[in-house]
Amino acid sequence: MSAIVCVGSAVLDRVYTVSNLPERDGGAFVTGYSERAGGVAANVACALATLEHDVTVISRVGRDDDADVIVESLAAYGVTSAIERGEGDSSYTLVLRGPDGDRMIVAGGDSIPQLRLSDRDCARCREADCVFTSAYAPEPVVERLIELRERGEIETLVFDLAGPLAELQGRGTGVEAIDAAARCADCFVTNEVAARSYLDQSPAEAVRTIRASGADRVAVTCGADGAYLAGKGMDPVHVPAVDRDIVDTTGAGDQFTAVLIHAWVLDGVAPEMAGRMAAVAAAQNCTAEGSRGSLATPAELSEDG
Repeated sequence: MSAIVCVGSAVLDRVYTVSNLPERDGGAFVTGYSERAGGVAANVACALATLEHDVTVISRVGRDDDADVIVESLAAYGVTSAIERGEGDSSYTLVLRGPDGDRMIVAGGDSIPQLRLSDRDCARCREADCVFTSAYAPEPVVERLIELRERGEIETLVFDLAGPLAELQGRGTGVEAIDAAARCADCFVTNEVAARSYLDQSPAEAVRTIRASGADRVAVTCGADGAYLAGKGMDPVHVPAVDRDIVDTTGAGDQFTAVLIHAWVLDGVAPEMAGRMAAVAAAQNCTAEGSRGSLATPAELSEDG
């Protein structure tokens, strides 16, 4: 069991099931509504806790009822909360989920953009075996973690370029900090849409470019088309997606990232096998509703890996 700190977004997902995902200037009809806790850092943390790691989340919420839901959801998975409560509404996402399980996500709220790392937060990161963050964390937070990694004060840093550059403006991490993460991260993860926004390259080309920047391990996920992974001194390998009956794709990427941390980063599993394990876990999570719909256990990864 490793000690892992996840830094960044812990939010409330407001999920609207709709008749169809609307096109530009189009519309849709709401057929269902639910609320549940989400957020990239929180989702990755819960997945890692399910894989029996000792996980802490550093984030920020408001003083509203949504904050209670967010914090209590972490406790349900055995995740330690290092979450500040402050002024402003808790951050949230509006999720439009289509009939085939695909979705659109729009973020809002005040709490996450105001997150900053305290001295105690930095101490937690220094004490951890691995620190995870994403581009959805505010830029000062990501810059501080990069600084700590470059100084050798953080043992291992995993960075997720979670969204395209336009989505990050005024909310998350800018290009210079992303470039710095690409140079120093022990693992740099991104999805195809974010990778094209950042580099205007195909997934395999993006893996090569980010590896050449200095990141030890790189993974670019491509949804139903699988993922491309590369470690030191190797060409990208393609890992196919795993076919499952899809209910909801929300959180599949977070589950994929968590298993990469578990298997590839911390356990030294070869990238092909680690990618296969991550693909199995991501597909399993799509078989139930919510970003933490069906989180994989170590036994399930062993059986399918």
